[in-house]
Amino acid sequence: MSNPVKTSWSGYHPDKDELRAEIWALLQQQGVAVGEPCGHIPNFVGAQQAAEQLAALPIWQDAFAIKCNPDSPQIPVRLRALQDGKRLYMAVPRLTNTRCFVELTREDLQQRQISLEDAAIARKALNYGRLVSFEEMQPIDLVMVGCVAVTRQGGRTGKGAGFADLELAMLQEFGLVQPHTPIVTTVHPLQMVEPERLPMQAHDWALNWIITLEEVIETHTAYPRPTGLDWDTIRSEQYTQIPILRQLRERFAPLE
Repeated sequence: MSNPVKTSWSGYHPDKDELRAEIWALLQQQGVAVGEPCGHIPNFVGAQQAAEQLAALPIWQDAFAIKCNPDSPQIPVRLRALQDGKRLYMAVPRLTNTRCFVELTREDLQQRQISLEDAAIARKALNYGRLVSFEEMQPIDLVMVGCVAVTRQGGRTGKGAGFADLELAMLQEFGLVQPHTPIVTTVHPLQMVEPERLPMQAHDWALNWIITLEEVIETHTAYPRPTGLDWDTIRSEQYTQIPILRQLRERFAPLE
């Protein structure tokens, strides 16, 4: 057994740490990683084609507002959302602002003569977009999440920090994500693993759709969807590092 790559979020779930390290190494060995995969939601050869596969689906075409992760492999997804005139919400990396989403629209960007290609890059989106509170957001019709590994049954894991699960739980608390809102990812086929390799916990959000450059998978997942923030599983350092969580605990957490 190899020693897993150590990242900022290693140690919470050793089996998942090992799985992530294995996927990152595999993508590198097979020459399909774009840039350094370790410690990241890995960018991959075929990300553009996967975004095009997604854009052909009714779940995309019917969506007015899309929430997307800020990672590199989803740049083509964010660009397509803007090109298609959708309202794009992107999480502020590491949720460091109490306004923890940035809102971008084609109309606003074009009025300011900002290229959509620039605005699709996360660090530029933070400058060009508008930071919004939950109260200022519109209901989300499709959620795109970044993944390191997935299963055809809808199991998923990101880098291990838990940001995607927290974002979705917070959005659900505000009624912005519904029980039927599709949760989608774009990945390389090598990121798919057998379900026993990827145990899901009660606070983990499963995938409804997995899109690769080769296929579109509707998971029909049997994993139950969380019903909001699970205060018992939020770690003390998350309260320290994510200011909005402290505010929401005062507002939503059940009294002891």
